[in-house]
Amino acid sequence: MYPDLEGKVVVITGAGTGLGKAMAERFGAEKAKVVINYYKEEQEVKSIIETIEQAGGSATAIQGDVTKEEDIKRMVAHAVKTYGSLDVMVNNAGIENEVPSEDLTLEDWNKVISTNLTGQFLGCREAIDYMMDNNIKGSIINMSSVHQEIPWPHFVHYAASKGGVKLMTETLALEFAPHGIRVNCIAPGAIDTPINAEKFGDPELKKGVEELIPMGYIGKPEEIAACAAWLASGEASYVTGLTLFADGGMTQYPGFQAGKG
Repeated sequence: MYPDLEGKVVVITGAGTGLGKAMAERFGAEKAKVVINYYKEEQEVKSIIETIEQAGGSATAIQGDVTKEEDIKRMVAHAVKTYGSLDVMVNNAGIENEVPSEDLTLEDWNKVISTNLTGQFLGCREAIDYMMDNNIKGSIINMSSVHQEIPWPHFVHYAASKGGVKLMTETLALEFAPHGIRVNCIAPGAIDTPINAEKFGDPELKKGVEELIPMGYIGKPEEIAACAAWLASGEASYVTGLTLFADGGMTQYPGFQAGKG
């Protein structure tokens, strides 16, 4: 636990399910004030707020589409109006879909890039603008993926978006380090979230994924949430421009494990 997170105002996009939900609940357990952005999971969000409040934190929810500039502005304004500040911005909302690259439509390309990259940029920009105007030495956490590093056939739009998140994060970290604003990203590997439920529900498919992970198991959302809490805390006060891989070793060339290759 990180005592300095108590009372901090944290905005998390895409927090109605999956990794965003886990991060919201972890920050709630740290007794932070959490702004939960969701797209359509209104009923689920009510349960998340209850969990956070039972843990001693505070939470509010706001519906919004991260691809829309005005919605991102509303999220930040809502945080400031409700809690009086913005200390941590977690740009988590993201989507993916499998399409052979020769069949990928411009519409599908734009949808993924708009959500995963442009949406994160808008979140960064609005948070940084507020922090600069109010002299807040805040923390921004972007959500990348092992596929900023590992090519992924049939997911070229997703991999491109995450490669963009990496360099966007590093560029903003360099630009705003003199102002005490830290910008980092987390790159999860295979995590047991609703988006992967169908795949991991098939024993053969799950086994195939586990063989790509040196630690041998599918990660839990709580393990990613722990990374976010650390990056936002004072324990990471000298850390900026980092991609924190939380992947069980997936990016460590698992095919070469045990002397293979």
